[in-house]
Amino acid sequence: MGEAQAGMDGVNQEFERQIETALEKIRPALQADGGDIELLSVVGRDAYVRLTGACSGCSSAQFTLQAGVQEFLRREVPGFGEVIDDTPDGGYGWRHDLMETY
Repeated sequence: MGEAQAGMDGVNQEFERQIETALEKIRPALQADGGDIELLSVVGRDAYVRLTGACSGCSSAQFTLQAGVQEFLRREVPGFGEVIDDTPDGGYGWRHDLMETY
């Protein structure tokens, strides 16, 4: 690995650490409603996350991610891009299991 690549990895690790630190600040609000958020990966300036607990499948999940988490991260982490929901089936998989097909 060249010095340039090693330097870039350090920048990426620092950016990911900033995201994790910011998520720790917002996590108590999600946990208060019985949910949580996991940072799965950071690609470029975007964060792939998964909502868990009560947040997974909640009708307000997308609003929480876009208007809450994403905007908070943009304020806390310079250069942050987007939050990308990587919750399986958008968090609604359980509903498909309960639906009957006619």
